[in-house]
Amino acid sequence: MKKLFALGCSALLVLACNTASHDATAQEQAREASGKPLGMTSYGAEITPEGAMSMAEFTKAMTGTETMDAKVEGEINATCAVKGCWMDMRLADGSTMKVRFKDYGFFVPKQGMEGKVAILQGTATRETVDVATLRHYAEDAGKSKEEIEAITEPETSIGFIAEGVLIRD
Repeated sequence: MKKLFALGCSALLVLACNTASHDATAQEQAREASGKPLGMTSYGAEITPEGAMSMAEFTKAMTGTETMDAKVEGEINATCAVKGCWMDMRLADGSTMKVRFKDYGFFVPKQGMEGKVAILQGTATRETVDVATLRHYAEDAGKSKEEIEAITEPETSIGFIAEGVLIRD
């Protein structure tokens, strides 16, 4: 009886391992078929990394342009600590680009994204951000009261409305 029980347990273990292995392979094949690369998490509309320009190429392309549809790859500086409703990315010249998400339709993680690489697809626009909005962003980022109050002038920068985002795991 003990031998029969041990044999049954062994058979279940082998079956479970084979099923888990098959499921993992099937998930990997489905992920590859969807065009989403392994090691990346998708937010918003499904996009692929193909055709993404570097921040240097993007910054150059935005020179003298007010609005441009683009797919760009770069480093995340920060994300909104309150909801994950925006993120900052470093441009090639060292300045920051504020990324918001189309129709407030999706969010990214609120923490742990700093230094990770993201690919964005959407529309870049040269914009002037008023003091109240800049202070709101600073508050969302967890800045001190003194840092928030030190914001007294609007800023002109490049903003980006992303339809889809891929973040490398």
